[in-house]
Amino acid sequence: MGCVYRRGKKGPWWIKFYRSRKPFYESSRSTRKKDAERLLARYEGQVVEGRFTGVHADRVRFEELAKDLRTERKVNGARSFDSIERITKRLEAFFGGRRAVEITTGDIRAYVAKRQEDKAAAATINRELAAIERMFSLALQAGKLFHKPYIPMLREDNVRTGFLGEIEYLALREKLPDPINDMLAFAYKYGWRRSEVLGLRWAQVDFGAGTVRLDPGTTKNREGRTVVLTDDLRAMLQRRWQVTRALGEQRGEPIPWVFHRSGEPVRDFRGAWREACKQVGIAGRVFHDLRRSAVRNMIRASIPKRVAMTISGHKTRSVFDRYNIVSEGDLREAAKKLGGDSVSGLKGVTESVTAESPRAPAGPYAGLGQDRGSEA
Repeated sequence: MGCVYRRGKKGPWWIKFYRSRKPFYESSRSTRKKDAERLLARYEGQVVEGRFTGVHADRVRFEELAKDLRTERKVNGARSFDSIERITKRLEAFFGGRRAVEITTGDIRAYVAKRQEDKAAAATINRELAAIERMFSLALQAGKLFHKPYIPMLREDNVRTGFLGEIEYLALREKLPDPINDMLAFAYKYGWRRSEVLGLRWAQVDFGAGTVRLDPGTTKNREGRTVVLTDDLRAMLQRRWQVTRALGEQRGEPIPWVFHRSGEPVRDFRGAWREACKQVGIAGRVFHDLRRSAVRNMIRASIPKRVAMTISGHKTRSVFDRYNIVSEGDLREAAKKLGGDSVSGLKGVTESVTAESPRAPAGPYAGLGQDRGSEA
């Protein structure tokens, strides 16, 4: 049987309860007795249900939540671990040193306001808010906390719709250095993600079968896929293989990456990309625009949507609505039906009506008078 009590006349109310005859004490951090009674009832309910893990929520600080998130991502082999490191450091700069139980929805909104003052994009802020959400969820799962604040998300209106036309693609490829130019060609054809192209290895290329594969677990949706090489990309990869093999023999060790810089993997090419886009006159384009371009090109080539999704690695049909991709073949067919077919149809009706009234007198009202005469 527990109880509530007060230390001093103006201090907060405390609670005392037992589990296995062991007493536990905790402050309600409130000067209202009812708040303490509700806290006591919650703890006693946890004891009865076997969910009580101890009173230590007051000692859990935000840094511990951030550490648990980094540990979870590292254990699960998250490919975005570097971005999690950046996000948690930014969050710790704002929430660091604070007890987790003291962080409220108002504090979350204050953080959002601060990030908006820093001109951070809504999508960037939402990724950081999602990290906070996950931190508190992990703490709840571990029994470190018993509740989490409501975390409001921002509306994102920054869906990109950029495409590269064929002329833009050819001009950009001419300006990009090796191997970024060949990466451009591969992504423009198949719509693979930047990380998938960067991580492509020769072990995934089969010249005999004429295919390139991504193993399960290496893609964003964790599913593997295989594409059949076109003649131009097969020639490009064969050329790269000859150069890579010769370089590997000089170095005395094989080079596993398809796209590399003097045998070293490509990690960042944003500078070369921005400069080339600027020279071509399409500043602001990003590598991900190639993904949209490839899907649009496949649909224009009348490749079934299901096949196009398999090649590019899209899992849901919503991508076609989001990219606003419409087959030009469908548009031409619609124009044909609205124009040519409809006009010819009306012409046929006109001819049949005229043929049925060969003796109709001339004049704008002749038909009307003839109808009345027949009715009489």
